[in-house]
Amino acid sequence: MRVLIAGAGIGGLTAALALHAAGIEASLVEGARDIRPLGVGINLLPHAVRELTDLGLGDDLARIGVAITENVYCDRFGATLFTEKRGLAGGYDRPQYAVHRGRLQMLLLSAVRERLGPGAVRTGARLTGFTQDTDSVRAALVGGTESAADILVGADGLHSAVRSQLHPDQGPLAWSGVRMWRGVTERRPFLGGESMLIARGAGVVARGAGSEAGRELIAYPIGPDLINWVAQVQVADPGPLPGDAIWNLPGRPEDVLRHIGHWKLGLLDVPALIADSSMILEYPMVDRDPLPSWGSGRVTLLGDAAHPMYPLGANGASQAIVDARALADALAGAGGPAGLAAYEKSRREATAAVVAANRELHAGVGARTPAELARITEHYRRVTGADRPRHNRPHHDAPQHDRHH
Repeated sequence: MRVLIAGAGIGGLTAALALHAAGIEASLVEGARDIRPLGVGINLLPHAVRELTDLGLGDDLARIGVAITENVYCDRFGATLFTEKRGLAGGYDRPQYAVHRGRLQMLLLSAVRERLGPGAVRTGARLTGFTQDTDSVRAALVGGTESAADILVGADGLHSAVRSQLHPDQGPLAWSGVRMWRGVTERRPFLGGESMLIARGAGVVARGAGSEAGRELIAYPIGPDLINWVAQVQVADPGPLPGDAIWNLPGRPEDVLRHIGHWKLGLLDVPALIADSSMILEYPMVDRDPLPSWGSGRVTLLGDAAHPMYPLGANGASQAIVDARALADALAGAGGPAGLAAYEKSRREATAAVVAANRELHAGVGARTPAELARITEHYRRVTGADRPRHNRPHHDAPQHDRHH
């Protein structure tokens, strides 16, 4: 069985490694000509760390990541509202790692080329469409070339060409009304260097130039003397994403500072954190309603292409990694369309629950008391399957093949 994966991001690369570990031939096509370590920070939850550890990458994750031990919620004056233990400190059997997205992608890319061969990832080969019959699928690539396989997996992100062909009437992305800025700044660690800080404006979510509500700053370390930060500001009512929306463009420090530059957190100098950032990206916080089905026949979706979700709760990349494991297990059990049907059955409802939970988590941004925050975070863990009892249970359904070769 030959599996072709469109997209060499975190989900696609992990899927290639998981399929290879299951004894299934896999290759990738990627639109970028050069895959470079771009981006900012992300968090990998313990269930995602477990899957990557099963693939033999646990030591590498420990080398490139920072183990987060707590989330600290505070107000815009720096007063602590609630502290939540995370990773090993929170009773999980795996750490939670904060990593630079680009470094993680390079780690996965190196592992794919080492294990699957240097030609396993074909760059400058953006997928533009596909055709399929009962026996195979053919992917059309930019430049007029084609690539044939038994299975096609669309791991080509939020603007997936595979998803667009499978679901041509999906409409625009759903916008939360929040604009996000992300940046990376060289700074000494705060709170011991293993904490995620979540600072919030006062009151319930509402708009208005003088309102602190709907504003949030998240900051956490992703390496020695390197802090990732995310600023979120409610600027509009939720609705369809406008066609002229700014997307992943370089952001300006002054645009962020006019919203949160006056915050006094004490342990973190907010104006300096923003102004000294080596890069700032600006984009809208979006998702999509869950699909009734992901794929058709010999074609399916994975990661953001399958279930775009608000980038909250550290679940975007983590869910893509879990998708990859589920896909490999399902195809190892039953090849072709039957395997893809089993994969979707195991993941579609679970990821739909995460999409809904992320919306609820965003709606709870106005929570202020320790009791409210404790209730919201516990509910989120339970709904997304990240609560300790389920996470720490043994993998009774783990396949018997060698997941480290």
